[in-house]
Amino acid sequence: MQLSEMKIIVTGAAQGMGRHFALRLAEAGAQVAAGDVEESKLAELAEASQGAPGKVHTRRLDVGDEADIGGFVDWAFGAMGGLNGLINNAGVLRDGLLVKKDRKTGEVVKLGTDAWNKVVQVNLTGATLMVRDAVAKMAETEQRPGVIINMSSLARHGNRGQSNYVAAKAALASNTVTWTKEFAPFGIRVAAIAPGMIETPMTEGMNQKARDALVAAVPVGRTGAPEDIWQGVKFIIECDYFSGRVLDIDGGLNM
Repeated sequence: MQLSEMKIIVTGAAQGMGRHFALRLAEAGAQVAAGDVEESKLAELAEASQGAPGKVHTRRLDVGDEADIGGFVDWAFGAMGGLNGLINNAGVLRDGLLVKKDRKTGEVVKLGTDAWNKVVQVNLTGATLMVRDAVAKMAETEQRPGVIINMSSLARHGNRGQSNYVAAKAALASNTVTWTKEFAPFGIRVAAIAPGMIETPMTEGMNQKARDALVAAVPVGRTGAPEDIWQGVKFIIECDYFSGRVLDIDGGLNM
């Protein structure tokens, strides 16, 4: 598939990697339906994309809301005059040990159900519903070929303090294989990218000591940038023989 032929949804598009993907796609001539809960930042994205050969269409999207997802997919199809791609990028963090003991009080503290549910709702359930509704629209309108790109994470292999995030990202990676098999009859490829530590607003709040330790463990000696992940997105879109696999882009951290 050619980037200029894409009519693609990008979730979590108002900042970080999603914003970068939307702008790079528009620069390549694609039509982009950008969704996010941050409406003011979506407006900034639309302004930043002015003058690009393609076009960025923006609308508020809460991937934690099933009705919102269905409405967004229908709107995106109309705004772009079709739909042949999805980048499942929206995500949230609510980190915490499943069980811990407070060093000062000795109190045993458990990870709250709200923290678990929020991360799974957005990172897994919402992502799954985005795939479901986007693929249904492509199948109904016989849009082919198509491509779905799920943003998994290096954390899918297990990461202390992220039981909720790990579960969601591991499941999304596994379902990438499942959906590859299920959607092949529709001419739709499915792949995933597992970024390592990428400089985005989501990671800016990390403890500096933990950040330094993580960077020190990366063989290439630095954190990643959204452009590094964009190169993977571009490869997956353009390589029609790539499907059913998770592309690790982590500087060699997972070896």
